Amino acid sequence: MTEARTVEQPGEFPAERSEILLRGPAGVLECAVDVPEPGDARPATIIICHPHPDHGGTMHNKVVTILERSMRELGLRTIRFNFRSVGASEGIFDDGYGETDDLFAVAEWVRRTRPDDSLWLGGFSFGSYIATRAALNLDVGQLITIAPPVDRYAFESLHHPECPWLVIQGDEDEVINIDAVTNWVKKLNPPPDLIVMKEADHFFHRRIMDLRGLLKNGVRENLP
Repeated sequence: MTEARTVEQPGEFPAERSEILLRGPAGVLECAVDVPEPGDARPATIIICHPHPDHGGTMHNKVVTILERSMRELGLRTIRFNFRSVGASEGIFDDGYGETDDLFAVAEWVRRTRPDDSLWLGGFSFGSYIATRAALNLDVGQLITIAPPVDRYAFESLHHPECPWLVIQGDEDEVINIDAVTNWVKKLNPPPDLIVMKEADHFFHRRIMDLRGLLKNGVRENLP
């Protein structure tokens, strides 16, 4: 059995792009943080969650990184992290339960290092389920969910968090059923803002820069 590593928790949010290790409930969490240009900075930080670990999901996924880039271009500080068992993060996969606790641990560190920032959450596919679960228990300024797997996880048990919510779904998604997503959105009260991207598959091949524009336009009016 591998001995858990000792981690010195950063006492401040880095002032430049950095890779850091945070203490999580199952051991080390591998994270990547970045900051906007000084003249663009806003009092907000977004935590971004990646797709399913069993299907190759990591914080380096291209949809995750375009979400990070688009939010940073809007002036947010960003932090991506690998769920337990992914990359240098310790622990074993826990089907969403432990991964939500991982997100809470990252959020606690963000709250401590950026106490005056609005906390935003975002996620892609499996990561959108984790972000939605966590948003119900955190004071969140904006929730962004891309291709939420509503027919694979218990989204029906989750209500609308008390924050603006943007959902983006491709109409040619081969993994997530678009009808399931649109029907789920209609049942929520109030319904999230749903954007259906034409000719977009699950990973937004050939549409990734269009996704960037949709993300920025979709949340711009909610910027602090």
